[in-house]
Amino acid sequence: MKLDPGATEPGYIRNFCIIAHIDHGKSTLADRMLQLTGVVDPRQMRAQYLDRMDIERERGITIKSQAVRMPWTVKEGEQAGYQAVLNMIDTPGHVDFTYEVSRSLAACEGAILLVDAAQGIEAQTLANLYLALENNLKIIPVLNKIDLPAAQPEKYAEELAHLIGCEPEDCLRVSGKTGMGVEHLLDEVVRQMTPPVGDAAAPARAMIFDSVYDVYRGVITYIRVIDGHITARDRIKMMSTGAVHELLEIGVSSPEPQKHPGLGVGEVGYLITGVKDVRQSRVGDTVTLNSRPATEALGGYKDPKPMVFSGLYPLDGSDYPELREALDKLKLNDASLVYEPETSAALGFGFRCGFLGLLHLEIIQERLEREFGLDLIATAPNVVYKVTTDDGQEIVVTNPSEYPTGKVASVSEPVARVTVLAPNDYVGAIMELCQSRRGVLQGMDYLSADRVELRYLLPLGEIIFDFFDQLKSRTKGYASLDYEPSGEQVADLVKVDILLQGEPVDAFSAIVHKDKAYTYGVSMTSKLQKLIPRQQFEVPIQAAIGSRVIARENIRAIRKDVLAKCYGGDITRKRKLLEKQKEGKKRMKMVGRVEVPQEAFIAALSTSDAPDKSAGKK
Repeated sequence: MKLDPGATEPGYIRNFCIIAHIDHGKSTLADRMLQLTGVVDPRQMRAQYLDRMDIERERGITIKSQAVRMPWTVKEGEQAGYQAVLNMIDTPGHVDFTYEVSRSLAACEGAILLVDAAQGIEAQTLANLYLALENNLKIIPVLNKIDLPAAQPEKYAEELAHLIGCEPEDCLRVSGKTGMGVEHLLDEVVRQMTPPVGDAAAPARAMIFDSVYDVYRGVITYIRVIDGHITARDRIKMMSTGAVHELLEIGVSSPEPQKHPGLGVGEVGYLITGVKDVRQSRVGDTVTLNSRPATEALGGYKDPKPMVFSGLYPLDGSDYPELREALDKLKLNDASLVYEPETSAALGFGFRCGFLGLLHLEIIQERLEREFGLDLIATAPNVVYKVTTDDGQEIVVTNPSEYPTGKVASVSEPVARVTVLAPNDYVGAIMELCQSRRGVLQGMDYLSADRVELRYLLPLGEIIFDFFDQLKSRTKGYASLDYEPSGEQVADLVKVDILLQGEPVDAFSAIVHKDKAYTYGVSMTSKLQKLIPRQQFEVPIQAAIGSRVIARENIRAIRKDVLAKCYGGDITRKRKLLEKQKEGKKRMKMVGRVEVPQEAFIAALSTSDAPDKSAGKK
């Protein structure tokens, strides 16, 4: 069965993605597939070829999913010689980028579930597997890194078979590093996965599963065609906005962009319309033809809900328009980013941004600084609280400065279902950590003789800050973590204000649990006492809940030696000079404002000294 280059027969197509925990070898396996199918010239080949961003290559993690079209001729078995077109999507493994994974799964019929043969099933393996099963995908279980001396393929094949409900011998064994078993895996993809199904005669419908902004070409939209056919020079219509665009180019990524005459049922490719406005190409939207539009849009995706909020402010206030433009462009590449303008008395104009987790916040901040040359301050991360006042009014608080000043009846905080997988030697350490973070044990299962799964209900505010670091250090790096939001609960929370000279500084305010308010107040006041330079007058730094001060530090005044010229003589003369100095300082204190340098804000709000801050920022 020879595939004609211009044909778009869905029977030849296989759409699949690779899902796994972090560091289980997705990108390395993708490299071997690119080499075996010959789509990348050997001279241009490099490790982690599909990780395009510098930040991905430096950190060794995948942040953006990448789609690649590869030709493959089956090498063995009954179908030997059968020529297929494989559309492969390499997905991220970190919990913060689960949204990227869920979008990729919607564009596929099957998934390769990759497990490290030396580490076994981990928390994100389970989370991604459940996502794939929800999408009714065909799962091919694969054990990677079988060339490692520490690999235990038999043991983990049994674990994997028990989880999926297959036989241990059904788990394929490959090495992404050496390429062992990858040809057989590609043959199995063609054999086991079903071709895409769609109506070629129906009006065209294609799902936007990703889009990126290119400085020279504008918005590049990645689509998966469900029904019909889209050709170059068609006029396309976005179903959610009704906007109509002229197609400048249509093509496939193989893995570099290649022009194509058109895309048919089941094909994955890209569209370029020359649109520069980032809001015109929304992920999850349905693309159809203007001449023969479809009547019903495709299902789309659930909008991701931000879990963590933080304020981003430019160091130089005049960079505010550049920050707005940079966020607009990043929003296109990252549909889960949410932001709105806000002002702070201390930091000026900025944006309140919503993120899916701390790593997401870190990556966005780093991308803004690198790709757009901005210098930013990020305020301490916090989650969304719902505050009910005594008169029954409900207020949503994404920023401590929005916390109501009157009587509060109750405060609700978001909670998350947490899954921790670890060797059973560390159960005690994990339980101790979760209980210290107000966790409630929901259940515990042994996956095998030496691996245990613990399920906890934990306040999200307790997880986002340094929970993962603490978990890794207490389990010598063996534990893995996954969490997902699970409603809200009423908690005993208070707002702690930091006052300088009796005036609250909004950037340092935090909503914390009552038991940890004192620790947070003490750590913040002592930190600021070291960071704020001495003034001509004494400056009190106070931490307060409402009108009650719970911690205080003083910055002593710089004192000029006014008695330097008075050697000998009457004591009243010296006293008179000291009184005069005292009066001057009192007057200065009345009119003086405490100048807090930017470095002090950055140092006080930095998350580098997590143990100090684990008491607060919840």
